[in-house]
Amino acid sequence: MKRLKKILKIFAIFILIFSFLYFGVYLMASLTKKLDINASNGYYLYDSSNNLINGTSDQWIKLEDISKNLIDATIAIEDKNFYKHQGFDYFRIFKSLYINITNGKTLQGASTITQQYAKNLFLEFDKKWERKIKEAWLTIRLESQYNKDEILEGYLNTINYGGVYGIENASYYYFNKSAAELTLAEASILAGIPKSPSNYSPILNYDKSKERQYLVLDAMVNNKMITKDEMDEAYNSELTFYGFIENNNLKTLRFFQDSVMDELETLDLPSSFLETGGIKIYTSLDMNAQTILENSINDNFTSEEMELSSIIMNPNNGEVIALTGGKDYSKSQFNRALYAKRQVGSTLKPFLYYVALENGFTESTTFTSEETTFLFSNDQTYSPANYNNKYGNKNITMATAIAYSENIYAVKTHLFLGEETLVEMLKRVGITSNLEAIPSLALGSEEITLMDMVSAYSTLASLGYKNNPHFIKKIEDSNGNILYEYKEKKEQVLNSSLAYIMNEILTSTYNYNFIDYNYPTCYDIASKLTNKYSIKTGTTDTDHLIFGYNKDVVIGIWSGYDDNRTSLTSDGKAIKDIWTETIENYMSDKETSWYELPNNVVGVLVDPISGKVATSETKNPTMFYYIKGTEPTYQDNSLDDLIPTIKLEE
Repeated sequence: MKRLKKILKIFAIFILIFSFLYFGVYLMASLTKKLDINASNGYYLYDSSNNLINGTSDQWIKLEDISKNLIDATIAIEDKNFYKHQGFDYFRIFKSLYINITNGKTLQGASTITQQYAKNLFLEFDKKWERKIKEAWLTIRLESQYNKDEILEGYLNTINYGGVYGIENASYYYFNKSAAELTLAEASILAGIPKSPSNYSPILNYDKSKERQYLVLDAMVNNKMITKDEMDEAYNSELTFYGFIENNNLKTLRFFQDSVMDELETLDLPSSFLETGGIKIYTSLDMNAQTILENSINDNFTSEEMELSSIIMNPNNGEVIALTGGKDYSKSQFNRALYAKRQVGSTLKPFLYYVALENGFTESTTFTSEETTFLFSNDQTYSPANYNNKYGNKNITMATAIAYSENIYAVKTHLFLGEETLVEMLKRVGITSNLEAIPSLALGSEEITLMDMVSAYSTLASLGYKNNPHFIKKIEDSNGNILYEYKEKKEQVLNSSLAYIMNEILTSTYNYNFIDYNYPTCYDIASKLTNKYSIKTGTTDTDHLIFGYNKDVVIGIWSGYDDNRTSLTSDGKAIKDIWTETIENYMSDKETSWYELPNNVVGVLVDPISGKVATSETKNPTMFYYIKGTEPTYQDNSLDDLIPTIKLEE
């Protein structure tokens, strides 16, 4: 008996201390400076012309103006005791702990609406304990300083509804109506999204969104908010989804916005919106370029199953001015432009030939175009083939090899230089993939992201300068104080004169003078080009790519199947048309000029196929460019005798 009294006494003391601390913490929170949550409305994104393109709460709506269907649905599925607790639902916490511990994995969470709102007020996305403690303290302050309706209003205006923030934005995005007009069927769909925005968006994953809607409606029935008949009617209602916000109806724009948010997470900024009053993010987005790019895709890309990604970049400062991570964000949110690693095929060859120029090659250096097997010291062989097995069976120049995208010439060059040479070259221009020094690397057999490739091509476009690709130019707080500003990090990694020569060589891909035993890879778009560009295409069994540029802009495009299915070679024509239409329309209202001839570079008229100095009998004399002192004479420029090969007779 004495022992029981002692236990009860200890328990009473514990309860007393806990109550003192509990009420003391809430009292302390109520006495602190009141949080200005209405001024802490998250982020606002602006394009390069300082026009607002999106924000977490650019359409703030009062709680009394939000449909009761949405309010009830949200409370039922997210926090049924919202109006009863003081920020933490301790019963749910202990229940979820029990379920998670007994099952050995996390099956349930116990965050309240207030806790989730506190989390939304932070810029950071990590899970450090320090962050958790700040969130808990912020939860207490919210509950102490604001009533429940004010907290719920803030939550509904800032929560993520599948890449669209705030209930008013979400209502217009999904149903083209105000949140005040949402039906029970519409409200129950929207209320289910915040749990997992990428999984429960009805546009991205309709089946899962319906499963989630059922849970929402069932919770409303259990909480006596609706009847079972109302639940069945709402669940079986046919819904039509709108899919875009009226003032920004581009299907690809949110890929750019996601890229901005990904970059935002890497920056060193104040930890919460409360410290900044919300932030203004000024991006490099050119809405005209984004619109031109998307329209070009819609005009030329008709495949239902194939995907496509593209990037437009300013090579002089690294600003990404337009981007599509897929054909339609509403169907897939995966940003292929940044995160898909694919084989890049022949688009790697310009970097091989640039480093060849550094090692004594010239534009007119020749190898024999013929069916070839390469021999290695361990008796292994490698037998690449040209596209359609077309061979000239004669010496051809580097420029011709690029025009035709010759594989034999590329592998001969690669082996002549040493396989590590190309690996080091690609690292120099910013390729971050872990590349293997193998013979097929010259043909683009390794996987690289589109962003890395566009960045690499920008070093050629800028005559040798490497810039960091970026989306954010500047970030300000609500008072206009600069929190971050991009500082140019330009580094010269290539010789400007050799880069100029390579840029000239890459015009051979659409030059009719190179029509001989084969056709230049881009001759079919030559008649559509009104400006001079450097262009290179690439094709593998599964991928199609094109990169092209002048001194003002670089555009890279990829297409293929997400599951690496084999695609037809003819599928690559669409991206050439997209590239052409995009760059021509983008440059249509801009003054442009080609690169100035460097002082140490000289042009010589030659026969484009053989590389020999042109005479009066030369059929298609073409200007080739050389570092002074390396221009050709009548001598043979072939290096074939230096490559160990077997020349296969027909």
